[in-house]
Amino acid sequence: MSAPNAAETTRAWELEWQQRIHEQLVTGSDLAALAQLPEAIARQRLGTLCHAIMERLAVPLSLLARQRVITQIGDEILGLGPLQPLLADSTISDILVNGHHTIYVERHGQLQLTDIRFSDDDHLRNIIDRIVSGVGRRIDESVPMVDARLADGSRVNAIIPPLAIDGPSLAIRRFGSEALTHDQLIASGSHSPVMAALLQGVVRGRLNLLIAGGTGSGKTTLLNALSAAIPTGERILTIEDAAELRLQQPHVVRLETRPANMEGRGAVTQRDLVRNALRMRPDRIIVGEVRGSEALDMLQAMNTGHDGSITTIHANTPRDALGRIEQMVAMTGLDLPIRTVRAQIAAAIHLVIQVERLADGRRCITSIQELQGMEGEIVTMAELFQLRRRGVDAAGQIRAEFVATGIVPQFQQRLQERGIALPLALYQPDTAEPLPPLPARCDDDR
Repeated sequence: MSAPNAAETTRAWELEWQQRIHEQLVTGSDLAALAQLPEAIARQRLGTLCHAIMERLAVPLSLLARQRVITQIGDEILGLGPLQPLLADSTISDILVNGHHTIYVERHGQLQLTDIRFSDDDHLRNIIDRIVSGVGRRIDESVPMVDARLADGSRVNAIIPPLAIDGPSLAIRRFGSEALTHDQLIASGSHSPVMAALLQGVVRGRLNLLIAGGTGSGKTTLLNALSAAIPTGERILTIEDAAELRLQQPHVVRLETRPANMEGRGAVTQRDLVRNALRMRPDRIIVGEVRGSEALDMLQAMNTGHDGSITTIHANTPRDALGRIEQMVAMTGLDLPIRTVRAQIAAAIHLVIQVERLADGRRCITSIQELQGMEGEIVTMAELFQLRRRGVDAAGQIRAEFVATGIVPQFQQRLQERGIALPLALYQPDTAEPLPPLPARCDDDR
């Protein structure tokens, strides 16, 4: 084994003093009361206490090293420990903790190994407990995996032994401090201005939308951007397993599921919330992600006057998305004929928007398809826009363009009747927008 380098030795020395000072704080200060203060004030007071302890112990660290130690102690007591600097980095979209000794981050669609570590599994478990308890959930041997969220809306999934063989694992999906707009998504290559105009029109026109895609493909980001087109006078109900949507409208009621208590009672599912939402006089219902039997209640809501509803689903293609909804309806236990289910789907959903994370890390809309009704036993679909790929350049970036297929959707007349006039030029087949190049990255981002 190679000898530790100077940086590792310095880091170990600072960590040792950090632990000693932390112990002094635990025995001599009321940290619980400190944590109740606004963070800026709490950190200021914590810094004063740390400086006093350092002077008393004659800590042999430089001024810069002392400040690093104080910051790390503040992160440990008031934040999420070693993860706090990563959460403050706006270029990071995912934080992946594979045990206490291995932490990866994703920047610009690329995974990178960091040199950040937890001291041991217990240290990591303490941070996980802090996260899940903050949203009224728990994680232990009887409930060894949990979904939660951070104060900024970032999505958290944690799993611990015995299910996680190599120690506790934590995945954090970051969301920016503000929801991205269509202009920002267009600049990043998510979709074209023409597609944005169509999507904004169908949201204002109260069409029902299904956003499909894989994990990390940008479904929630797109849903947040689409919701900006909802008029401010409408009453919106959001239903999620872990609340992460950030709608800008003033009249929003946010509902969140609840797991069972330690006795196995008291669970509230998404299906329960969807049914209850129908009694709350919503103008629109937004389900963060449809996953199970609530799919049937969502379809019925869309078919009984709750136009303009939006939801997301995990699926690789628009056709697969419809198949998954059929499977979820079957989870209700009702013996419904398949044609009846498909007829409900065809009548309820107007558009399926497929999103995908490309090989170069970009997240794009790859297809927009209209549901046009039934032919026999099959739901008919027509593709309005697609991402046409043309290969990969020398730098590894996808070469592609957003193109219209030339099909004028059936809902065009419906939008006009509602005062939304989308020009027919939107659908011209020669309407093509090239996928913009990836932004330049600084050395720290590589």
